[in-house]
Amino acid sequence: MSKKQSNTTVTLPRGTLDLTYQTNISNEKNYELEDLLGFAQRINPKRAFLFVSKVLGRHIPVAPSTMRRAFTDLANLIPNTLPEPILVIGMAETAVGLSAGVHQALQTRYPNALLLNSTRHAQHDKNDDNTASLLTTFSEDHSHASQHLIYQSSDTATQLLASKTLIMVDDEASTGNTCVNVVTALRNAGLEQLEQVHLTTLVDWSLNQNQGIDDAMSDKIAKRLPNIDFHRHHLLSGAWTWTDALNPEPITMPSVDTTEAGSQALGHTGNWGRLPTLDSTEGFARYLAHFQHAFASFSGRETFDKDQLPKRILVLGSNEFVWLPFLLAEWLESQTNHIKHKSCVKFSALTRSPIALGGAITTMLSFHDNYGLGMTNFVYNVQPNDWELIVLCVEKSADSVDALWKDLDNVLVVGVDI
Repeated sequence: MSKKQSNTTVTLPRGTLDLTYQTNISNEKNYELEDLLGFAQRINPKRAFLFVSKVLGRHIPVAPSTMRRAFTDLANLIPNTLPEPILVIGMAETAVGLSAGVHQALQTRYPNALLLNSTRHAQHDKNDDNTASLLTTFSEDHSHASQHLIYQSSDTATQLLASKTLIMVDDEASTGNTCVNVVTALRNAGLEQLEQVHLTTLVDWSLNQNQGIDDAMSDKIAKRLPNIDFHRHHLLSGAWTWTDALNPEPITMPSVDTTEAGSQALGHTGNWGRLPTLDSTEGFARYLAHFQHAFASFSGRETFDKDQLPKRILVLGSNEFVWLPFLLAEWLESQTNHIKHKSCVKFSALTRSPIALGGAITTMLSFHDNYGLGMTNFVYNVQPNDWELIVLCVEKSADSVDALWKDLDNVLVVGVDI
C-alpha cells in the first residue's frame, strides 16, 4: 500500500507542534489528518498538547455512525490468522468505547475474543458467582491520571490467563511506553503464554524520520518485550516534535489522579468491559428500557413514542461509562432516520481530563463529578442551548449529577438502579 507524506505546524499558547504524517492511498476509505484530529493545550505539566479526536466521541460531539465506521475500519486492519485465545484491552478512560467497538467488529471473525478495559474506579465484589478481583496495575506516565487498574473475574480466569494474542486499543500512541507497561504487567500477573501483541490505535505517532514508520517503534518495543511478536495497526501515522514557547505561563493541574471508588455506589449496568466479557452489549437492553421510560415521563406521556424524539439530540456518556450510552446514541440515530426533516444525533462524554480553551476546544463546562470523588469534571464543545434534548447517561442514580445539569430543562438524566 502506498503512502502520502505531509507536514504541518500547529501553534499553541505554550509552544509549537511540528507534525510529519502519512496517509494510506488506496481505493478504500482514507483518513486525512483533518478527518481524525484537532489540537489543543493540556492543563498538564507532563505534556503541554493534546491530540483531540474527531471520531472518538470524547471531546468533540460526533455522529454515532461516524464513530462506528472508525471502529470497524480500525478492526479490519487486524489480521485473520491470530493465535487464540485473544484478549482485547482498552485504555481508560478515553479508549473504553473505542476498544468495545473494535472488539465487537472483531467478533465477526473471532467470536470468542475477550474484552477487558482498564479502569480508574476501584471495583467491589460483583456477586458470589462472578467475583471481581484486582489482576494488576500499570502506569500511563504522561497522563493526567497515571494509575490504571485491571480486574479479572472467576468465570473467565482460565481463558484470560491462557491468552496468546493481546490487542491493545488506544486513541493514540507516541513512545510505546504505555504498551510496554501493560504487557509487562499482564505477563507478571500470569499471562505467560502471550505470543503476539497488536497495538491498535486511531493514530500512531511513532514514525521515525530516520528509520521509517515500519521499524521505529517495533524495534524499540521488541527489545523491551522478549519473545513477543509485536505489530501495529492505525488509521494514520506520523511523528511530532514539540518546542516550548519562551516563558510559557505556569499551569496548575486539577487533582484528578485517583483510583478510589467514590462515595456514590456504581449501579447495575451489566458487564461492558471492566471485567473480562465476551458480550459487551449485555446490559444494553436494560439501559435502553431505562431511557425509554425516562423519556416518556420527560415528554409527558405514559409510554415511549419515537415520533416524539426531537430534531437535535446529544447523548453524553460519563467518564468510563460510554459504551452503553454510545449504543443508545446509535439506536437513537436509527430511530430518527424516519423523520422527514433532517435530524441530528451526536455523541460525546463527560471527562476528568483538564484541557485549556483554544484550538479544537471552543467551549468548556466544569462541574462536580457524579461518582462522589470530589473532583472536577468537564465537558467540551457543548453549548446546551444548541440541542433540543441532551441525554446525560450515568452509571449512578439520576440524582447523582451536579446541579448544573439538573437546572437545564432540555437535559434528561438517565441513571440506573443502585
